[in-house]
Amino acid sequence: MAEFSWVPRSPLEHALVAGAHSANSTDAGVSLTEIRNFDLIQVMARRGRAAELAKAAKARFGVAAPDAPNAIQAKDATLIWSGPDQFFVLSKGGKHTMQTLAPALSGAASLSDQSHARVLISISGANARAMLAKLSSIDLHAGAFPIGAAAATSMDHTSATLWRGGDRPDGLAVFNLLVFATFAESLWGTMLDAAAEYDVDVSHSEEL
Repeated sequence: MAEFSWVPRSPLEHALVAGAHSANSTDAGVSLTEIRNFDLIQVMARRGRAAELAKAAKARFGVAAPDAPNAIQAKDATLIWSGPDQFFVLSKGGKHTMQTLAPALSGAASLSDQSHARVLISISGANARAMLAKLSSIDLHAGAFPIGAAAATSMDHTSATLWRGGDRPDGLAVFNLLVFATFAESLWGTMLDAAAEYDVDVSHSEEL
C-alpha cells in the first residue's frame, strides 16, 4: 500500500538549489530567497461594506489597511494591497489565520486562506532591479517605487503581487513577490535565467 504524507512541502522543493550560482568569485548581484511557512489571508470587502472593513482592520491591526497600491507594516503582520477594497494579511506563527481573523473581519469581508496557494520570494542585491526589469514593466526606480510601494502585475505571463520591503542593512533594496504555487516553479526558472548574468545566490528561509 502506498504511503501518504500530509506534511506541507514547498512547490519549489525540487527546483530550488541553495548556494551560489556564480561564474566567478565576485559577490552575487542578485539574491533569491524563498520564504516558507507563512500565513497569508486574503481579505475582500463585501459589497458596500468597504468603510466598515477599513474600520475593523484598523481596530485589529492598529494601522489603516492599504486603500492604494501599498504594503503597510503592522506590529506583527504586513498588509498588502491586492486590488480595490481588498488586501493580503501576511504573518508568521499563527497570529493572523482564518480562525483568528474571522471574528474581527468576517462581518464586513470575505476571507480566503492563501497560505499554501502562493509562493513568497524575496529578491535583493545590487542587480535586483535590472533583473526584475527583464520580467516586469513596473518602474522600480527608488523614486517611482519607494519602500512600501506595491503592485498587482504579471511576470512571464504569470499574475503576481510585488512590493518593496525595507532595505537590507547594506542599503540595497528588497523586493517581495507573491505568485500562485502552480506557476512558481516555471517563474523561478525564468528568474534564474534572468539573473544568471549577474551571478545569483539562492536560499530559503523561515523568516519574513
